[in-house]
Order: sequence, then C-alpha cells, then structure tokens
Amino acid sequence: MRKNKIMALSLSCVMVSAMFCSCGSGNMSNSSYNDSPDGNYKYDYAPAEEYCDDVESDMEIMPEYQYSNEEYKNFEEQGFKNTETDPLSTFSADVDTASYSNVRRLIEDGMNVPEDAVRVEEFINYFDYDYSQPDDGQTFGEYVEISDCPWNNAHKLMMIGVQGKKIDENELPPSNIVFLIDSSGSMDSYDKLPLVQNAFSMLAEKLSENDRISIVTYAGSSRTVIAGENDKDKILEALYSITANGSTNGEGGINTAYELAEEYFIEGGNNRVILATDGDLNVGASSESELKKLIESKRDKGIYLSVLGFGTGNYKDDRLEAVADNGNGNYSYIDSVDEARRVLVEEMGGTLFTIAKDVKFQVEFNPSKIKSYRLVGYDNRIMNAEDFYDNTKDAGEVGSGHSVTALYEIELADTDGTYHGVELEFASEHTQPMNNSADNGREELFKFSTAYKDIDTGEDVYNSKLFGMEKYNSQPSDKINLASSAAEFAMLLKNSEYKGDSDYEDILARVNDLGYDDEKVSEFYALVKASSNLFR
Repeated sequence: MRKNKIMALSLSCVMVSAMFCSCGSGNMSNSSYNDSPDGNYKYDYAPAEEYCDDVESDMEIMPEYQYSNEEYKNFEEQGFKNTETDPLSTFSADVDTASYSNVRRLIEDGMNVPEDAVRVEEFINYFDYDYSQPDDGQTFGEYVEISDCPWNNAHKLMMIGVQGKKIDENELPPSNIVFLIDSSGSMDSYDKLPLVQNAFSMLAEKLSENDRISIVTYAGSSRTVIAGENDKDKILEALYSITANGSTNGEGGINTAYELAEEYFIEGGNNRVILATDGDLNVGASSESELKKLIESKRDKGIYLSVLGFGTGNYKDDRLEAVADNGNGNYSYIDSVDEARRVLVEEMGGTLFTIAKDVKFQVEFNPSKIKSYRLVGYDNRIMNAEDFYDNTKDAGEVGSGHSVTALYEIELADTDGTYHGVELEFASEHTQPMNNSADNGREELFKFSTAYKDIDTGEDVYNSKLFGMEKYNSQPSDKINLASSAAEFAMLLKNSEYKGDSDYEDILARVNDLGYDDEKVSEFYALVKASSNLFR
C-alpha cells in the first residue's frame, strides 16, 4: 500500500486569513462587506511530521460567551444489542455532513465542542471512500469489509458502504431552483450573508440555459427578488443586491419559496428549494416542532430541499436538521468559500439531484456467529424493524454519486463450546465453530438489505445480500481505516460511553499512513492534532 505523507492544515494560517482575506468575487462583491473577510481561508499545508511542531501544546480554549446561544439537539447514544433478542438493525440513510464542518469551525476557533454538536455518522460520511460505481442498471452498489476494532481489541469492526450511481453532468435534468435566503439582522456578519452570496454565485455560474432560478428573501416578511430567471447577470445582480436587517420570519419565506417552486415546476426536472440561514428564527413557526410540521406539509409536492447553515454565535443546528430531515432534504454547514465550492460545485450532483427517495437499510445478524452489535452513530435515524417494508415511512434521500457509510462494532459469538471462556457441557448450535457445516448450514454473518423508492416510477425497490467472514481483512484497507478514524475522533469529541481505548495519537498514526491524496484527509489530520492539544 502506497504511503502518502499527509499534508496538514496550519490553524494559525486560518486565523490570519480570517483577518485579512477580502471578498474574492471581483465586481460581484457586495460593497458593504469589502473590508471584511469572506471566509475563504487560505490553508498553509506542511507535512504531518512538521505540523506536529507547528501546533503548540499550550493552545488555549477561547471564552465561550459568544457561542452561548447555539442550540443542538440531544440524542441518546445507541448501545449494544443482543442478537438473540434484537437480530435486526434498521435505519434511514443519511448523507448530511453539517456536523463535521460545524465542529471544524468550533475547533479552528479554539472552542469547546458541545457533545450534542457531534453526530458520528456525519463525520464518517464527510469523506470519500472511492467505492466502485454500481453495476449497469443498478441504483446502488455495496462495499463490505470487516476488520479488528481499533478502540476495542475484543471486538471486530464491520463497514458497509453504499454507493449511489453518478449521473453524467451532460445528462442531468433541467433545474428549477429557489434560493431562499435569510436576510434578517442576525445575518449581518462576514461569515453569513456575504458567504451566502458568494456560495450561490458559484452555483449560478454552473447552471445551464435550461435552468431557472428564483430568489426569495425573508426578514420581517418574505420578498421575491427574482422569479424563474435564467440570465446569469440578472441573477448575480439580484443576489448581491440583498442586505441584512430586521426580524426573522422563516415561515413566510418557506411558504413563498415553495409557491415559486410550484409555479415554475419542471416535470421530470430537478425542483428544489435551497435554504441558507443561521437558523435563528423568531417570527412565525420558529420552534423545532413547528418547523417540522410546516416542512412536512411541503414534502409531497415533488420539491426537494437543501439546507445550508451559516454563522457563529446564535447558530440553531437543531432547527435546521429538523427542517432538512423532514423535508426530503440534505443538510450542510458552510464555514468557508472552500466548503461552499465543495458542496455546491464539486459535489453539485449529489447535493442537488436525487436518485432515490426514502432510502432505508436493514441488517439481520446471525446469532450463531455474532453475539452483539452496535451501530456507530445514526442515533436520530433509527427505525423500527417493521418500518423497513412500510412505504409510508419517510426516510433519507440520496443524490447522484453520493455514498452512505455505516460502521458496526460487533462481538463474535463464542465458537469453541465456551461461554465467556467457561467450557460448556451442553454447547448449543450458537457455540459451534465458525466453519462448522453442522451450524444449521449457515455460514453467513449477516444479511444486508436496502429499500427505496425509484425516483422515476415511485415504485418500491428491495434488495438483499448475504455476507460472511470472507469479508474479514486482517490488514485493514484505507477505506475502513479512514472511516474508523473519523468515528473514533467523533467519539472522543462526544466523550462517548463506547469510545473504549480511543486515543488521538492512534488516530493520527492511522491517518498519516493513509494512501489518499485528498485535501479533506489532510485537513482532518490537522483537526485531530489541534484537538489533541486543546482537549487532552
């Protein structure tokens, strides 16, 4: 395996660039922010070994008064399940990445990370694992690997990767997109409205002559700035004319945006509202439950939703996640122009073009092989077993080229006629050797099933495959090493009850040995290193 010397992010350069960078979009810049940084941080990369000396061990955690109004929802962490009584694990797909980039912002600012801000699956799914594309004619392909668990040497780690088909850019359907922009007074900050304008201008430049753009703003009331337009100059002029002031009536803006999306609806096209906000709603529907009810009433109209979170201090992550999860949506946090480019330009297909609706996964474990299991993350995505075949249950959407990765920490069943090391006189079929053909004839460890609605026909599609110890790899691949490193880092930040022997230095060693030539992985190394100094 090729060893790639990881190039690491210098956090001091982030701070310097945050002070001195100016809006980089030329004559498209909003003049009222010309003297403010645009969030396009310039990262200075150095080899990991050199970086170790750059990040000083006496880094201080900054005062937190300016972050005291941020809100995150608490979810109970999933524990281990006994396969004798709970052989089925069912959960909704999740392609959100907001938690990772939001936590990155907190770490770069030298802040303590609220435990509830960490959603482990969003750390895992932030990264690309180079899965193969599905076979021709298939919507999804899968990747399975089992290896030793880095944070618990008595357990194994099971990785399931689901790769969605990627639609060629030339074959993407025409788009009808509504930019729904929070223009209230709370957005009057360099890392909010100016960054929103910069982000949407990049997306507007990517759209074709067959696409339509509408812009709706909301403050004390909603306002249609432009409707059904495909002239890029007019779109950019309208975009940069927006200023921030007033209260925040998100309900009015959402209603207007969906009305416009319906008015310019393209049959067979990509009809989507993209909401950009800090989530600090204070007029109309503003609580998590009110927003959930409002957005649920919109999701059956064939209009999809993308939620982009911005800003610091009064950020309402709980509300934005609720809006995205209940509105056939995906959720990203934008902390820089680089992240905006990644979400809206480099990964435009996955962010904007849905290939499957209500995507659900189910794993059935073989109790004779696996004693217990724990799904790592997805704590707010757990579904009842019977929900898997219930086509009325809402689940996640997956976009073009998107992948979903899940990790299970598993405890193998005793296979030598013992129970926790004690020899049994009456060994049952559940303590037969792994390769014993008398074990009910079943050598498989688990069955993995997917369910989703076909985006074109609306029909329910179900697929299942069986997997066994042939997927065990004593020399873990870069894929599972990267995924386990992301999960372990998240569990440390979350102070997870199940973090076991997790250690920052172990993560750094694994990441430094990865063969990925990927800026996101380089940055990840820097975040782990900074966290090891801040939070040790």
